[in-house]
Amino acid sequence: MSIINASLIVIGLSLVGVLGDYFIKLSGNSEIKYVDLKLFIIGFVVYASTAIGWFFVMKHIKLSTLGVIYGVTTVVALTIVGVLFFKEHLNIYEIIGIIAGVSSIISYFFSF
Repeated sequence: MSIINASLIVIGLSLVGVLGDYFIKLSGNSEIKYVDLKLFIIGFVVYASTAIGWFFVMKHIKLSTLGVIYGVTTVVALTIVGVLFFKEHLNIYEIIGIIAGVSSIISYFFSF
């Protein structure tokens, strides 16, 4: 497996993890109950399912590289989910940080 393929799988796994985070966030937003157990379990299962993928990806990519790609992808995806679905707002410092993270990933891919 090439570094590029492994990196793309890391991005995919982080997006699946964000989907799990979305359901976990929804589970705590219920006004009727403290936690909506059904949504929490869905989020937990989706999030935990990425562990299998991590096992295989870690054999082909450095942990530090994996961490950076995972971290930036997760931050960007969670930001998009927060803004679009939970109506959260970003300040200028958060926007600058996201741009810096994305540029680091772009420069990584162009280094090959």
